[in-house]
Amino acid sequence: MPYVKTRDGTQIYVKDWGEGRPVILIHGWPLSSDSWDDQAMALADAGYRAIAYDRRGFGRSEQPWNGYDYDTFADDLADIMEASGATDDVTLVGFSMGGGEVARYLSRHGGKGVRSVALVSSVVPYMLKTDDNPNGVPQATFDQMTDGMKKDRAHFFRGFFADFFGVGYISSPVSDEMIDWAWRLSMQAGLKPTLAAAKAFATTDFRGDLPSFTVPTLVIHGTGDKTVPIDATGRAVKQAVPQAELIEYDGAPHGLFATDKDRFTRDLLDFVGR
Repeated sequence: MPYVKTRDGTQIYVKDWGEGRPVILIHGWPLSSDSWDDQAMALADAGYRAIAYDRRGFGRSEQPWNGYDYDTFADDLADIMEASGATDDVTLVGFSMGGGEVARYLSRHGGKGVRSVALVSSVVPYMLKTDDNPNGVPQATFDQMTDGMKKDRAHFFRGFFADFFGVGYISSPVSDEMIDWAWRLSMQAGLKPTLAAAKAFATTDFRGDLPSFTVPTLVIHGTGDKTVPIDATGRAVKQAVPQAELIEYDGAPHGLFATDKDRFTRDLLDFVGR
């Protein structure tokens, strides 16, 4: 099952590793399902079925002109679940903008088949700074990102991944090769999907989706995340969803799947196994 055709005819690339209770891994912007490989292997080795897919427009999936909104993203997730037979007792794990698919699936599709969810460095509930969301990111920051990508996307992502992985002048939690690898994944995406998906995660307000978080919920976020600030996201989810468990990684940046790989994988396995 390398590809699933969604309801609007878009072909989505899917990895399906292992056997057992399904865990669906939803990647962040501007990467692909390959960013989940370490965790997918660990899950499969532990007796779970790890399903990861390339969001439309990214990785090996098709790049249609339309459909880069969270209603469509959630429908894509529903179609992948149906096509793969992962329709019961499912754990959804969303990293960064992937948290939005989790939130919108729970509200738009009634959380069908889901037993638990995890939000990792997630954009939920709202990234944009507004009068009623003072801890968000200013619109000017997103405008600068758009300008940078339109001017020289390859150059923009070199700088972007420095913040993403918390790279400093003196030390770095990841290798140069890891940054090169992430850059190559980002360049697999089309320019239109890259820009449209960025607009979606920057402007979509998921606060109305939060009442749909009625299953066990894990939130993992780094306190040093410069890409998705924790006060507007992870801590806000915890405040709005009291039963959610929030694990803060002190000083950690955005890309926890690489910078804090061992700890993150252990925490994820522990949660999935409950």
